[in-house]
Amino acid sequence: MQVQAAQLGFSQIGVTGVNLSDAEPGLKAWLEAGFHGSMNYMASHGMKRARPAQLVPGTVSVITARLDYLPANLPHMDAQQELAKLRHTGEAVISVYARGRDYHKVLRSKLQKLQDFMAQRMGPFGHRVFTDSAPVMEAQLAVRSGLGWRGKNTLVLERDAGSFFFLGELFVDLALPATPLVSAHCGTCTACIDACPTGAIVGPEKLDARRCISYLTIEHAGPIPLELRPLIGNRIYGCDDCQWVCPWNKFAKRSTLPDFDARAPFVSAQLVTLLDWDEVAFLHHTQGSAIRRIGHARWLRNVALAAGNALSAGPTKALALALRSGLQKWEQHPDSVVQEQIQWSLARYAPKG
Repeated sequence: MQVQAAQLGFSQIGVTGVNLSDAEPGLKAWLEAGFHGSMNYMASHGMKRARPAQLVPGTVSVITARLDYLPANLPHMDAQQELAKLRHTGEAVISVYARGRDYHKVLRSKLQKLQDFMAQRMGPFGHRVFTDSAPVMEAQLAVRSGLGWRGKNTLVLERDAGSFFFLGELFVDLALPATPLVSAHCGTCTACIDACPTGAIVGPEKLDARRCISYLTIEHAGPIPLELRPLIGNRIYGCDDCQWVCPWNKFAKRSTLPDFDARAPFVSAQLVTLLDWDEVAFLHHTQGSAIRRIGHARWLRNVALAAGNALSAGPTKALALALRSGLQKWEQHPDSVVQEQIQWSLARYAPKG
């Protein structure tokens, strides 16, 4: 199975059982603290997330898979270069994972092919494939199957691969031997906690999603809290800061799949250009991308917010004029959240002299 998994592009696979009972108190406390924000589906599923056999009756084992995603067509991409983009206020910063093809489709397809291979060798068996698509505790399952340990930013870390990878699961009704656990290697390091722009990592392995830029720009549909807007800077879709500062990501692996090659519009996108995208252009440029999931209105809200932050940073006269013009184009947008964001952003400009 390991050989077939590697041929499919998986970097690592593991196996664990379905008993996650000791994770339930932490999940319950996280939900009761309201850290899930407006992700109501997190609460509605309750403890089912920690009970794989309830989610898919008959499940006995879970096969977990890691798929590295750093784009191979950007060979010189590194922490210094990526973090430097945050100082180029006219440039839009998009989380690395979203610069290529929608990982849901890629990972789900490969997991299904892995299952097909197993069925050819072992005969038919009950199964279900998941990749960030159901109430599944992916990080917990990955850790329990030896794919890594839980970092202080809540992501799974692996000594030879960092954290720039996707996770997927194959629930099966087969009793398979579990793969060994690995020890944690964060030690006293707090780089991820210290680097979080909005203070969303409120403690080791404890994330308040309501302050997380990834949540705010992707999951959250309403207005972004006023006090957090300046802290978002020019990040318009997700945030990788806690990953780039992690020492283990010096060992992050390039993807072997062209699916995750970075697409031109998302490599060095300028806010002025993105403000000019109407819904037709948005749908065209995001075809096959995870970004399309948030829709044009939420995308526009994010770009407008970043434009407002750029206007407050003392841009050149030419850039300020272009950003204001781009924002004014959407002043009458039918979405009230977009309208409010446009007005906030326009008000951020204070010309010198």
